[in-house]
Amino acid sequence: MIEYPRPLSLVKNKPSWKAAAESYQFPFLNDMPLVYFGEIPNMREHGIFVGYSSGRIYSGFHIDYFIELSEDEI
Repeated sequence: MIEYPRPLSLVKNKPSWKAAAESYQFPFLNDMPLVYFGEIPNMREHGIFVGYSSGRIYSGFHIDYFIELSEDEI
């Protein structure tokens, strides 16, 4: 079972996706951590994210690219 982040949690890229994300030059890479707002209802497994520092909204990215920050990272 795929474990998704909880809504309103701080997230980062999964280590296994970090290299792929850099190769695609996703716009949120320099805006970490992100706040995960939840899944888009009519786009299963895609979410809405907001840059913690910038407040920019990023939507439509696969939720499984992200994991929650650990207690030590917060």
